[in-house]
Amino acid sequence: MERSVVRKLPDGSVRRVEPYHVCVKGLEDAVLCRDAEDYDVMVKTLAVCAWRNNVIIITYNVVSNHSHTAVLSLRQEEAKAFGEDCKKVYSMYFRRKYNEEGVLRRVEVKALWLDNPFYLRNTLAYIPRNALDNGCDIADYPWSGHRAMFRRDCPSGRPVSALTKRERRELLHTGDSLKGVPWLLDGEGRLISYSICDYAYLEQTFDGDPAFYLRIIGSLNVAEMRYLLEEKPYLRLPDSEFYKMVEEVSERWFKTGLSTLSLERKIRLLPYIYRTSKTTIPQLARVFGLSRDRVASTLGKAK
Repeated sequence: MERSVVRKLPDGSVRRVEPYHVCVKGLEDAVLCRDAEDYDVMVKTLAVCAWRNNVIIITYNVVSNHSHTAVLSLRQEEAKAFGEDCKKVYSMYFRRKYNEEGVLRRVEVKALWLDNPFYLRNTLAYIPRNALDNGCDIADYPWSGHRAMFRRDCPSGRPVSALTKRERRELLHTGDSLKGVPWLLDGEGRLISYSICDYAYLEQTFDGDPAFYLRIIGSLNVAEMRYLLEEKPYLRLPDSEFYKMVEEVSERWFKTGLSTLSLERKIRLLPYIYRTSKTTIPQLARVFGLSRDRVASTLGKAK
């Protein structure tokens, strides 16, 4: 299984990309999707924001209080920008419809690099499993990319690229041109999941075996995955736990512990830990054994 693959990106360039997980949650788990229209808008927001932030959706799932998306991206920065754009666009829609302010204001978006095969497979299996949180069967859940995977039929639909500007605003809620997108709309005006997902990437991740994919979904440690993807990135850990977490990443990346890392490798690791964790420059300085000025300069932060 190869995590890093070559893909044609929305901007037309052909580049090597890596997988990331992006989660958008409302304030104190506020309900973001209250009816079918909201779910439909959230799915379309994911598609449009991925296109204009130059990332590719692997799979996704939208439930009442959050969304999960696995994307292929050049860098962590683009994956994070995709999540931030989703938050901004959906927040504007939500405010117009319900006249409620600030539902997504205090949401932090974390783009987590899926940096090993075990983590990648479990994340891609955990995402469709979230349908159960809405009391729905995984296979029939309409607001998920699951139905795009291992399919034998590819239903036809109306090409989004052929829509008029007025139709794009009415159906996709955007003024973006969307020329060249491969997306299709079904008879109800909803995006057909296989047309917006890189289903080939997920299928190769599970060795082209649908039974293997379903087996991983069924055997997941759900509590562990929820903590790793939804809770841990947003919690401020005490130094001892934070050190253990950084140590685990160091072992994955460099096959050695943090204390034995060279300065060069610490500098490579710092931005990843900073972007994927709730931490501070002083804590990073303590755990990495570096000065605060060195940490700040590495992260491009003012002193």
